[in-house]
Amino acid sequence: MSRFDRIYKIHELLRTSRQPVPMSRFMEILEASRNSVTRDFEYLRNQLGAPLEYCREHNGHRYDPSAPVFELPGFWMSASELYALLACEQLLEQVQPGLLSDRLIPLKERIRNLLSESGHEAALISDKILIQPTQARERHEQLFAPIAEATLSGHQIRLAYQPRSTDRSSIRTIHPQRLIHYRSNWYLAAFCEQNEALRMFSLDRIQHPTVLDIPCKVIDADEVERYLSGGFGIFSGPARGVAKLRFSAQAARWVAEERWHPEQVGQWLDGAYHLALPYSDTPELVMDILRYGPDVEVLDPPELRDEVAARIKKMHEIYW
Repeated sequence: MSRFDRIYKIHELLRTSRQPVPMSRFMEILEASRNSVTRDFEYLRNQLGAPLEYCREHNGHRYDPSAPVFELPGFWMSASELYALLACEQLLEQVQPGLLSDRLIPLKERIRNLLSESGHEAALISDKILIQPTQARERHEQLFAPIAEATLSGHQIRLAYQPRSTDRSSIRTIHPQRLIHYRSNWYLAAFCEQNEALRMFSLDRIQHPTVLDIPCKVIDADEVERYLSGGFGIFSGPARGVAKLRFSAQAARWVAEERWHPEQVGQWLDGAYHLALPYSDTPELVMDILRYGPDVEVLDPPELRDEVAARIKKMHEIYW
């Protein structure tokens, strides 16, 4: 048993026992020698500040009843909890490289030291867990930081925005409402003064963000939620139609367990899987439909079916 685990057990014995605990009891529970237990007592007193004392009357150890209630420091966690923290840090670093790196370095070092004391190897995290973002666009910490700051503090942002649909950028003042990480990329849902409505901004298309010392207009949370969940994927806004798709039994093994939209309805009919979901714009929905190739058919609406058919026709013209 490592010192890490022994300290835990000693603390639990002292905390839960109504009477001072004799040395023989510690030795039995910890499966350790008298010298090892004595060294653990010294560590508790000198390093962790425990009010541990010997009670001669009862020939045992206890926490000084006149001292404030003692608990192990907040970072004295179990090995599994420490591993979980390191895994979360790695996930955060992969989601947004550089974010909080300087602030997290001392924290990571402390976690690694505690794991080392417990007889565990912190390097296992990087060896055993791989987080691989797919199709992630280039992003910069100096751009993410002010946007995150404004979103969390509730301040307006002045920025230049160039959507992919045009070669021109425009200066806008926006009121950030929610940061969204979707399919390895960051988006900002914000009230745009230029459009006088909620809009979605892709962070990789934002230039020169400046946080203004002006409070944001606060949009009702239900309204923001309706905007975000009305359509399919990241193309938000009120739904303008319901897509009805039929998947082959082969594809249904995956699709039936996927969540395409919070309001989707799926059912099995005649050996095929039917999926109905609302959508506001078609680009992302069409891309997801096409990735299933011949294993999916658009049943309705006709305009969505025609758009998918037109894409397939263009693909056919390239290869044949």
